[in-house]
Amino acid sequence: MKNKRMGRQTVVLPSSPSIVGFAAVGGKLESQGPLADSFDLLEQDSMFGQKTWEQGESTMQKKALETALSKAGLRKNQLDYVFAGDLLNQCIGSAFSLRDSNLPFYGLYSACSTMGEGLSLAAMLIDSGFAQHAAAMTSSHFCTAERQYRMPVPYGSQRPPSAQWTATAAGCTILAASGGGPHITHVTCGKIVDKGINDVSNMGAAMAPAAYDTLSAFFRDTKTAPDDYDLIITGDLGKLGREIVLDFFRKDGVELGDRYQDCGMLLYDLKKQDMHCGASGCGCSAAVLNAHLLPRMHSGKWKKILFAPTGALLSPTSSFQGESIPGICHAVCICSDPLN
Repeated sequence: MKNKRMGRQTVVLPSSPSIVGFAAVGGKLESQGPLADSFDLLEQDSMFGQKTWEQGESTMQKKALETALSKAGLRKNQLDYVFAGDLLNQCIGSAFSLRDSNLPFYGLYSACSTMGEGLSLAAMLIDSGFAQHAAAMTSSHFCTAERQYRMPVPYGSQRPPSAQWTATAAGCTILAASGGGPHITHVTCGKIVDKGINDVSNMGAAMAPAAYDTLSAFFRDTKTAPDDYDLIITGDLGKLGREIVLDFFRKDGVELGDRYQDCGMLLYDLKKQDMHCGASGCGCSAAVLNAHLLPRMHSGKWKKILFAPTGALLSPTSSFQGESIPGICHAVCICSDPLN
């Protein structure tokens, strides 16, 4: 069998699994942001018609999966696997959304980088011949995240300028062994990077070193440069984290320029909506990918993008114990044309 590895962290996918369906679901604040018109569904009720916020988050995932399947022209039973995750303990947002689906399920936790991890694993499984169709799906919800990680929402705690706003959103991408594309051609598995940041209100600074590490590994392993891509997008570093990544590359003599963006800065209007450093949460990069990036690849705006969502691998317990915040980033190369 031909070796598909390119360097230490990156693999090439010769079959170039195709993205055949995608969908994004959002909440009230997402409906007020600059990408509102690109969402498949926007709901003003934060509970999505359910009794709790957690049930509402599961409902978001259900709707994202159903919509993505419909757009792909597939039935649910045609999915060989679903890779899904969220920010909640035991990934209950994903588990409860799929518990009646009768689908083979791999539950993932990679914090806000979970969409990158899910896409990577689904694409590799298809490329290896173990699946014909697979779904990658993630979600987050402002109220569920606040309840788990920070203060109860009614408390109304103040957020420092470095803080970000957890998106109430879900995204689902359907991959297939064949199709018109876009196509996933390479994936880079990130390494845990921890620079000692322990400020839970400054996730951008905690995750930026991981983004730099993974992007550097991708360029090194594939022997490509930033100029080879129409768009390089991380998530969810926000305004501060993006500047840190730019600074890291400048020290290497590399200018990423305007081709480098971050999902955390695109989901909301940072001036009008007062989101401080921007958006965060599993649902942020998932929604930006499925509502904004993939439709524009279909329209021909971009031919080749590098999608690299980031995650902060902390828990309330680790923070209370004074632990620092480990970061992770998984990169996926998405191209309009397949490799072969």
